[in-house]
Amino acid sequence: MISIKNKAQLIKNGETLLDQKARRLALESLERAVEAADPKELLKARLTLKGSTLRVEEHSFDLEKFRSIFVIGGGKASGTMAEALENILGKRITDGLVNVPHNSRNKTNIIKLHGANHPVPDEAGVEGTRKMLKIVQDARKDDLIICLISGGGSSLMPLPRDNISLSDKRVITNALLKSGATINEINTVRKHISDFKGGWLAEKAYPATILNLILSDVVGDPLDFIASGPTVPDSTTFNDAIRVLRKYSLWEKASASIRKVLSDGKKGLIPETPKVGNKVFKKVYNFVVGNNRHSSLAACEKLRSSKLNSILLTATLEGEARQVGIMLASMAREVLVSGNPAKKPAGIVIGGETTVIVTGNGKGGRNQEISLAAASRLKGFNGVAIASLSTDGIDGPTDAAGAIVDGKTLDRAMKNGMVPDRFLANNDSYHFFSKLDDLIFTGATGTNVNDVSVIVAL
Repeated sequence: MISIKNKAQLIKNGETLLDQKARRLALESLERAVEAADPKELLKARLTLKGSTLRVEEHSFDLEKFRSIFVIGGGKASGTMAEALENILGKRITDGLVNVPHNSRNKTNIIKLHGANHPVPDEAGVEGTRKMLKIVQDARKDDLIICLISGGGSSLMPLPRDNISLSDKRVITNALLKSGATINEINTVRKHISDFKGGWLAEKAYPATILNLILSDVVGDPLDFIASGPTVPDSTTFNDAIRVLRKYSLWEKASASIRKVLSDGKKGLIPETPKVGNKVFKKVYNFVVGNNRHSSLAACEKLRSSKLNSILLTATLEGEARQVGIMLASMAREVLVSGNPAKKPAGIVIGGETTVIVTGNGKGGRNQEISLAAASRLKGFNGVAIASLSTDGIDGPTDAAGAIVDGKTLDRAMKNGMVPDRFLANNDSYHFFSKLDDLIFTGATGTNVNDVSVIVAL
């Protein structure tokens, strides 16, 4: 069971009983959101094995008809997914390898867990990806390949295309992450400088059958963007990838090797990623086993069970983090003043994933930046809290999952000589909340379904 490790302290930081209650309810709902994204529970609920028949939602697979069953994949949750799959299929699995974050604590007996780096790819990731390709390329038409895909898979399963080096890929990935580009835009580029993503895995595994089990970390669950869609038709083109780099003024900063691959692709000198209608997708079955909406609804239900008027505002939130923080604070004030969009006591859940345009040299993550931007707009209100976290427990390049604020956060900061707007301008939300003891710590959760923010107004 995932819990917020410093929950007691975060609640205690509320200066009034009503603030403490608001904080407690917000944090409990976030815990429930993460619990609802537990890959073990999700796979157990969606996969059933009776005799030799594996049923996934409305589809059935007779495992006796397959010569071998191989398991591959990658992502922040893939280690936990591998554990769950072994619990279901046991010795029916022939072999497998999954790329997981370094220092993963998951344990498997048949499926090998190969450590790699996230969010910036490393050579270990390349090595594991090559081993996966060896497995699928040796597979036959009467073999079943089960792919375990979750958020973080793009970085954990790197295999640069043509003469692109891993160093080149790391540099452009890091630049995109800091530019404010959306995950869809980042993955558009990744797919076209990869020899694995954007449907290439399906092409290399053909004619084996592929069962793709997906834990979505992309808003709206577009299959070709989750982990950059290694087993699904790609909806983007080389020209789209070039457009993304130009949009964020990164085209000239990209290596010559990346520019050559993208330019050659645009000219038709090298093959495009596999598209809809390609025969390699005829025996590919894709299932989203968990997503942000499922977790956000669970958070909403937790608030409802605590007697709050609870609503899920959206599970498709996007935008710049600090602007979203201002919007959440405005919504909290609207609830307190007018009872819209929910009457007090109210609990409002917002799911999705924002972006941060990094212009300062501070430390932080998008959820911490949301909370910091909200803090100044809540000044003076009692019994209101806003908390935001990343469901994987890792918000940006920090050890925190997110942060929490209330109507007294601004006053507490000023007493400590801290001006929130200065920290915000420097993208330094981590050190702001660290000094207030208002960072949320969960540790790595073993799952990843985007971010969840909660407003509690009593």
